[in-house]
Amino acid sequence: MTDLVPLDDRGFTLGDGLFETLLVEDGRIAFWPEHLARLTAGCATLGLPAPDPQAMQAAATAALVDQPGRLALRLNVTAGSGGRGLDRPAEPALRIAAKAFPAPVAAGALTLATSTVRRNDGSPASRLKTLAYLDNVLARAEARAAGADEAVMLNTRGEVACAAAGNLFWIDGGRLFTPALDCGVLAGVIRARVIAAAAAQGVEVVEVRAGAEVLASADAVMVSNSLIGLRPVSALDGRSLAPHALTERLAARL
Repeated sequence: MTDLVPLDDRGFTLGDGLFETLLVEDGRIAFWPEHLARLTAGCATLGLPAPDPQAMQAAATAALVDQPGRLALRLNVTAGSGGRGLDRPAEPALRIAAKAFPAPVAAGALTLATSTVRRNDGSPASRLKTLAYLDNVLARAEARAAGADEAVMLNTRGEVACAAAGNLFWIDGGRLFTPALDCGVLAGVIRARVIAAAAAQGVEVVEVRAGAEVLASADAVMVSNSLIGLRPVSALDGRSLAPHALTERLAARL
């Protein structure tokens, strides 16, 4: 069956909406409550009505029919249909859609390249998974063109923000660092899990605003998201990074 989106859907015409990417293994959706809570909070930030949890569950369930194995479930919520122009209808009717894709386990370490595409830390959208993800698309393409797997994105102040598709962590002097949310960072579901796992092991976690030089001198760098968990980085802008025991311990806890 062909998926159809009305030509007046505001997600299609303006990127007016949000999405979540969830890991599914053998029919079980990982961290469903956390993803739903983040999506609901994001709708509130955008001035949209809260999505109906039952409708969300129904869309997810329908997308997983006859879909075995390890999957990435993409859940979209748009502001619904609207006329021409920027103004929403007085009472937006959300449109909810879901689709599942195969998601094999990612093996090995990542290589990173710092992108020239900046994260707009002054925009509320920088802390949400909006449907307008073109900056991330361009950053990833730039990294791939440089021979890397993934991009490091700085914000407009030149501070480390995130990867194109994930949160960033680094280790320095036995402490675990990650960019503060006001750097233009998504409050990642796995980001929160990594921070909790580190604290449970007695590792100091520091949320910072820092320039790119902190990555250049870090003992180890990692990327996290819902599909890869916590993945080590073997090279950043051509500088090799050795495996780190703390990375392995944290990944095991996830």
